[in-house]
Amino acid sequence: MAAKIKLQINDAAREIDADGERSLLSVLRDELLLTGCKYGCGEGECGACTVLIDGKATRSCITPLAECAGKRITTVEGLAIGEKLHPVQQAFLDAGAMQCGYCTTGMIMSGVAVLDKHPQPTRDEIVEGMNGNICRCGTYSRIIAALQKAGELAKGGAQ
Repeated sequence: MAAKIKLQINDAAREIDADGERSLLSVLRDELLLTGCKYGCGEGECGACTVLIDGKATRSCITPLAECAGKRITTVEGLAIGEKLHPVQQAFLDAGAMQCGYCTTGMIMSGVAVLDKHPQPTRDEIVEGMNGNICRCGTYSRIIAALQKAGELAKGGAQ
């Protein structure tokens, strides 16, 4: 049954008229045209659909829209400030941490959550925080390097 659901997406108030059981992913992609998060497995196992909900990495393919009411949702489209990329986005570019690109936005969003929790993450903290994000191209070592670099960029260190 459709209902009006109020959301805060990328710092903008939105009101969506949709079935509350519909997945957040389908609403983001189909209604709001925020196509950064991808449909991967549809079961919350691969991480391609990851967004931040109140700062927590969340699989949008298994998150009912109704659970998002009143919460702050951030998609990859909401990370950059103007032309300035988020440190994680910049580090992914610098480290060549993407190959086919399918998992990239989910990896970036999970990486942002890792850095929010651990501003200077160790390799183990990165691996633990990224657990469940699958890269079918196997660029894990570059992803780890990118997140370590992002921690440096965020504190104003190495460029």
